[in-house]
Amino acid sequence: MRLPLTLIQRARDCLTVAAISVFLAVSAGLWFFLTLAGEMREGETRALDEKLLLLLRTPGNPDNPLGPRWVEEAMRDVTALGGFTVLTLVAVIGVIALARTRRWRAAVVLAGVALGAELTSDLLKLAYARPRPDLTAQGSYVYTHSFPSGHSTVSTAIYFTLAALLASAVARHGSRALILVTTAFLVLAIGVSRVYLGVHWPTDVVAGWAVGSIWAVAGWRLLRSADPPRRPEDALHNQAAPRAPTRATPTEGRR
Repeated sequence: MRLPLTLIQRARDCLTVAAISVFLAVSAGLWFFLTLAGEMREGETRALDEKLLLLLRTPGNPDNPLGPRWVEEAMRDVTALGGFTVLTLVAVIGVIALARTRRWRAAVVLAGVALGAELTSDLLKLAYARPRPDLTAQGSYVYTHSFPSGHSTVSTAIYFTLAALLASAVARHGSRALILVTTAFLVLAIGVSRVYLGVHWPTDVVAGWAVGSIWAVAGWRLLRSADPPRRPEDALHNQAAPRAPTRATPTEGRR
């Protein structure tokens, strides 16, 4: 009975470390968001926001984004990847695909992360009621308040949750890293596009990343608890298990 007890103890230790890690990550994200929100309300971020926003505008003509026209069109395409319509389609398709493969818990986690991130973003916008940037012409239609960026919040939550699902199905560490780096680049590009189009202050985007990361970490932890990694002892046990002898059939004996 010593081996099962040892495995149980190790499993408990792993769960304890994972729970502490998630708690620290979520706490750090929440602390960062609240600190940034406090600075924003006091007007401490205004100068930096204006400076960074104008860096992406033509000098002397703040209504004109930096670069040729095709760059502005490309940024609209990128920002659409974090829009409500695209993210809703991605989440719904992901949930249906997971449900069809009977991965019920993963489907529920993805749906919960998507809905939770969207609801959190909407409530925070109402709570802080920050006006949209007024320094430049806006390159996209907007209907809500500015802080935090809904595109940054929800895209971070959904895309990183999907990245965790994909990475869990890949064996090679290099492939997992590629998935996460690609996802990070996509989320970064969506956030930058919001500032480039003049519809968000830079601190709106950073705050959205922080809130979205909290949901992504929570989703990742729930997915890990549903699909725990294999223990080395299991692999050794499978390798050491004797194989039943096989008898050659008459056909095999004549070959």
